Amino acid sequence: MTSFNFEIPTIETDRLILRAPLESDLDALEVFNQSERSHLIGGPQDRASCWRIISSGIGHWALRGFGMWHIHHKGDDRMIGACGFIFREGWDEPELGWNVHDGYEGKGYAFEAASAARAYGAKHFDLDSVVSYIDPTNTRSIALATRLGASYGSTGKLLGEVADIYRHPKQGDTA
Repeated sequence: MTSFNFEIPTIETDRLILRAPLESDLDALEVFNQSERSHLIGGPQDRASCWRIISSGIGHWALRGFGMWHIHHKGDDRMIGACGFIFREGWDEPELGWNVHDGYEGKGYAFEAASAARAYGAKHFDLDSVVSYIDPTNTRSIALATRLGASYGSTGKLLGEVADIYRHPKQGDTA
């Protein structure tokens, strides 16, 4: 029998807490995954699929030692998105990914979360100079990747879909 012994760290920024996915996030995750915006990350998804998203996120942490955090706003402890690292079977390299729920975009939360996650990943997980796979129509994520200092590298395919690949600078490099 395999035994898992892992801990999902918590990261705090000025306005946010990045923490482990929890079943109590299911309602917020379901609302987001029923929205039109979720189509950029595989949605829409039903409630059962959202539960699988949470459980597979925890499994990713167990198998890889890193993964996606759920973003919570410090003011009201609401789950407002997710951010962190994804490295699924068959992928070429780890991705820094993010999403923010409806009503929270345009406020700098994704930038704050992605900056903190990227720095933590470089320092603690040896994940430096990662990529972000972005749907070419997702202008907001392209703008965020650019703001984070990432640069367009190429167009490829991810999970059968066209994706632009943005390379993040090594931490300490100038963008």
